[in-house]
Amino acid sequence: MRKSTSMLSSWLAIIAITVLVSGTAASAEAGKVSANPANGKTIFTQGKGDVPACLTCHGENALGNDAMGAPRLANIGYVYIVKQLTNFAADKRVPSGLGAVMNGFAKALSEQDRRDVAAFVDSLPRKFEPSDLKALKAEGQQVGQPYLGKLLVHSGVKGKVASCYSCHGFNGRGADPMFPAIGNQKYVYLVNQLKSWRDGTRNNDPVVGGVSMMQAVAKTLTDDDIYNVAAYLTTAQPINVRDGLLIDNQTVLKEILVR
Repeated sequence: MRKSTSMLSSWLAIIAITVLVSGTAASAEAGKVSANPANGKTIFTQGKGDVPACLTCHGENALGNDAMGAPRLANIGYVYIVKQLTNFAADKRVPSGLGAVMNGFAKALSEQDRRDVAAFVDSLPRKFEPSDLKALKAEGQQVGQPYLGKLLVHSGVKGKVASCYSCHGFNGRGADPMFPAIGNQKYVYLVNQLKSWRDGTRNNDPVVGGVSMMQAVAKTLTDDDIYNVAAYLTTAQPINVRDGLLIDNQTVLKEILVR
């Protein structure tokens, strides 16, 4: 058990360094992040050049849109958002469906613009707005059972998959800056991403010891597992009743240099 715990700690340390470097490579002096949330807000609400307003798909409060498969962006982690936009711009992540527009949009934004947008959406309140599972089911979506998903999220399955809790924290509330918040994420987006990790069409996850972490996890999940996990996570309360904490995922933003 001690050996296993030590290995997990080492993995997490490596991931923390990797994610921080990838997300803040262009940081300003003293290693602090340089960003302009006000410019990010303008891009998010009004767009820039050929890039339309981000709120068109992600919603006025960046809480996502199940109908479009658009994810929640609000307060899920600055470093993670910067990494995704950077990967889109470099075609290291190429979504399918409506998300395919992200590559062109990210390319049209400067590196600074991408940091600014990330800073703005990560400064938004941690508002609780789960997907409407009843409405999705009525529309013909395959919807899982939250109580079954809770078992996987909190405990995993021995010999099969580790808990989501291990990396993403209680109810997927995030472990900034290492891991993004996945709790209260949109159901359709969660399902689509877990399936994409599983089939390898998304492959920009952290690699530790030669293992692509999210792909390795997703390959152990059945369709029902994915539906169940997504159903639980989208409805999961971010406050842990044991510690009463509401994680704001703004560790990096607290060190920001606003321009």
